[in-house]
This record gives sequence, structure tokens and C-alpha cells, in this order.
Amino acid sequence: MVDSQREVEPGEHRVSPLELFFDLVLVFGFTQVTRLLAADPTWGGLLRGMLVLGALWFAWNAYAWLTSATDVDEGGVRLAMLTSMGAMLVTALAVPGAFADDALLFGVSYFVVRFLHLVLSAIVARGDPDPWGAIVRFAPTAIVGSSLLVVAAFFDGGARIAIWVVALAIDYLGPVVVGMGRGWRIAAEHFAERYGLIVLIALGESIIAIGSGIGAGAHLDAGTIVPVALGVVLVSALWWLYFDVAAIFARTRLMEAVGLERARLARDSYAYLHLPMVAGIVLLAFGIETTLHQIGQPLDIVAAVALCGGTALYLVAHIAFLFRATHYLFRRRTLGAAVLLAAIPVAGTVPALVSLAVVTAVCSAVVAYEAIRHRAGRTRIRHPEVAA
Repeated sequence: MVDSQREVEPGEHRVSPLELFFDLVLVFGFTQVTRLLAADPTWGGLLRGMLVLGALWFAWNAYAWLTSATDVDEGGVRLAMLTSMGAMLVTALAVPGAFADDALLFGVSYFVVRFLHLVLSAIVARGDPDPWGAIVRFAPTAIVGSSLLVVAAFFDGGARIAIWVVALAIDYLGPVVVGMGRGWRIAAEHFAERYGLIVLIALGESIIAIGSGIGAGAHLDAGTIVPVALGVVLVSALWWLYFDVAAIFARTRLMEAVGLERARLARDSYAYLHLPMVAGIVLLAFGIETTLHQIGQPLDIVAAVALCGGTALYLVAHIAFLFRATHYLFRRRTLGAAVLLAAIPVAGTVPALVSLAVVTAVCSAVVAYEAIRHRAGRTRIRHPEVAA
């Protein structure tokens, strides 16, 4: 519940249809990363998939900060956003071949996406020295990081991966090294909503993975419906863990923060700590799809890590996200993550359906405990007007 003062806070605006339209490209990007993992279910494939996801995330993240600082759904800026979306779509199309035949296409289109963001930011900041100063500090790392992905296309094997790692390190460490300083402005409520919608999009990719795992024209009997039902319950539990109280907790804290404190909290809790959350969901999507393809067989180690470890990563990211925002440790989520990590070797010895059932049971148990054990606090958070 937001008080009237917060509702009229300068700079706040609703997430626009243009932003949601832009985010649809990221939906496709998540799907492409899952395809990349499915085509190469090895440790190397897992590493490459996560590197590509990291690049896509940082590019989207830059636009999320831009659109939170100002409403871009007007005039020439709108056209520039649509152009950026087109470049982002080309980048997503190149994802399956980002470390193969489409490496140069991925690198060039990614550079265009990042360059257009800087151009848009400069247009929006024109005449305002504080945000202009922030762009000047941020631009070198953005240009160098994205340029290195173009350079990586001319190398092979381990050298290409090493350049990718350096490029992403420059991107992600840039805001820490140059400092947030003045000029990093966000509309807190809009910002939190935008990241929540991306979590929702990622969870939607898991639903798509369930459908892909079953396949078109499959005979729908008990052997098919049971794993589908388990998958839906699991994804629903992950949705509950984020949107029931966690998102409200963090959003409230972000809205209470001001100035540099708000910018740093937004950087740490959302820009950084939502990445492992999304990575966990994408890994889970790959794990679910693999599980549904081999219900009666044990998972290989990579698929087991994706199913159990991906879900554990999601919970660990939640723990860190909430601790950074509220300084409160969610112990049952910590225990749930530990149990899921312990289940990885077991998943290699039991039928995949059993592994899916175990992961679903652990996440559902965490949800049930928090909802029942802390029902009074949950009511105060979700319905403060009733609690008052």
C-alpha cells in the first residue's frame, strides 16, 4: 500500500506499453538461451548459456534504468526505443550461434543495442548536468565491454570464452568502480514493478518449457498429466515466493530510500541480484524440459544441476535480494536451497519424475511454512489497511 505522498512522487510513472513491447524481445531471448542449453547439454554449453544470458540481462538492465528515469513513450525517443528493440531482436536471434557461426552477428548487434542506449540516455539527459555526468562516467565501460564481444568473434574456443568473461566483468564492475555518484535517478515504484515483470516473464519461459517438453500432438494420459501438474505447481511456488511478500518488502524499502542510497540499493538488489534469480529460472526451464523428455530415466549431471541447482540458485538469489533490501535472513529459503543442492546427486540415480517431484515438494513446503507460520505478518505486509 502506497501513501498519497508516494503516489504523487515526482518522476513516478506507470510501466508503458512501449516498455512491455520492448520486454517481449527479452522473452524470446530467454527462450533462445534455453534452446542453446538444450542443444549442448554439457558443462561447456552451460557456461556459454550463462554468459549469453548475462549479456542479454545487462543490455536490458541498462534500458530499465533509462525508462525508469523518464517516460520514453513519446516522439522521437519512442522511435529510437523501437529501433533498439529491433537490434535486440537480432541479438536474440543470434543467441544459439553466439559461440559459433553467428558470433560476429551477435557481437555487432549487441554493440548497436548498447550504443543506442547511450545515445538515448544522452538525448534524455540533455541540459541536465547530473545525469549527463553519470552517462559520461558509464559510457567507457559500456563501449569497451560491448566492443570486446565483437572482438571475441574473431577468436575460437577458450580464447573466445575468456574475452567474453572479461567483457562482462567490465560491464558488471563498471557501476561499482566508477561509483553511482549523482545523476543515477530512478522512479522507485516503477523500477521495482519493471523488474518484477521480468521475473514474471522468466517464469513464463518455464511454462513454455513444460509445453515444449510434452510436445505437440502428444498423447495426454496420466503419465503425461502428472509431470505437467508437478511442473505447474513448482513454477507457481516460485511465483509465490517472489510476488507474495518478497517483492513488496523490497519495493517498500526502495521507495523509502533516497538519493545515493536508493541508487545503490537499486543497483545491488535489482540490477545485480535479479540476474542469478533469472538465471535460476532459465536453468530450471531447461531442467524441466529435459525431465519431461525422459520421465522414467535418471537425469544426467548437467540436467540434474539445472533442475535442482537452478531452483536452489533462485532461492539463494532471493535470500541475498531480501537481505540486501531488508537486512532480514529468510531461513526457510536457506534450508530449502541446501536441500535442493543435496538432491543433485540423487537426481542422477532416480527417475527424472521423482526428481521433479522432490524439487516441487521442497519449494511447496517453503511456501506453505511461510504462509502458515507467518500469516499475521503476511497480512500486515499485503493488506496494511486491514492490519491498521
